[in-house]
Amino acid sequence: MLSKRELLDLQFIDARARLIDLAAFLDRVERHGDEADIRLNYFKEALPILQENRPDRAKAVLEKFSDFTPELTDTAPFQGATGAPIA
Repeated sequence: MLSKRELLDLQFIDARARLIDLAAFLDRVERHGDEADIRLNYFKEALPILQENRPDRAKAVLEKFSDFTPELTDTAPFQGATGAPIA
């Protein structure tokens, strides 16, 4: 098992790049006005989870993007998915 230092040495630059990419994505989206979109709401709700000291942050973020309703909708407002129910 890698030490904390070794893990940081190995993955810090990649994680930093992903965080910068996410910040740039949010900058681009928000420059285009305040049109409501549930996907952006999911991002904003998930971001505070990253700062929590908990061992299941990845699961908690995934659950923010998951739809737990058992009913299917007749039509989708856009192509793609925000998440899938966890069985």
